Amino acid sequence: MTLQSENKVPVITVDGPSGSGKGTICRLLSQRLGWSLLDSGALYRLTALAAAHHGVPMDDVEALQVIAAHLDVRFVASDQNSEGMILLEGEDVTHAIRAEQVGNDASKVASLGPVREALLQRQRDFAIAPGLIGDGRDMGTVVFPDANLKIYLDASAEVRADRRYKQLIDKGLSASLEDILRDIRARDDRDMNRAVAPLCPADDAIILDSTAMTIDEVLNRVLEEARHKGLR
Repeated sequence: MTLQSENKVPVITVDGPSGSGKGTICRLLSQRLGWSLLDSGALYRLTALAAAHHGVPMDDVEALQVIAAHLDVRFVASDQNSEGMILLEGEDVTHAIRAEQVGNDASKVASLGPVREALLQRQRDFAIAPGLIGDGRDMGTVVFPDANLKIYLDASAEVRADRRYKQLIDKGLSASLEDILRDIRARDDRDMNRAVAPLCPADDAIILDSTAMTIDEVLNRVLEEARHKGLR
């Protein structure tokens, strides 16, 4: 019996590299369909941040596995125009987990098999009625291999770096486009070439290149695919 037939909950997965727009699209899909949202990247960022808080090196596999398995985290829902709040060990880390260093550390942590295994069932438990939108890098290949609809959202590294640069500038933070592009390329290399659950499209995924697409164009295309699958 497959995972999907066991839980009967419809799932749409959106995988892709950093900066491809999958986070924004997943939030919009969740709002439009009224489904739950799993930001799997947040779980790896939280693991990395918890490790940093406790002085655990990003290559201490055993300690990182323990941290991942016992994450004291709460996702606090807010109105549909807000991302809500994330609490780690009672502390609001909603913005802290989005820091560039945390993202880079999360990419390193995510390459460790024992850590991914520790978080696997936790991710699958997010699949509750009426449905789930899964945002990540191995949602359609590993976590929900029987998802009803799988999207792989991509964009050029240069465009993804420019998007991230503008986000940081808009928030009043200093940023170097050159540094961001270098970090994105390094993260892509780690994510795509790791031994466990590398970033790649599922065999049955629909691949969308958002390089020259607006958010509305991507959202409408995904919603059209969902309609074809009878998901709305």
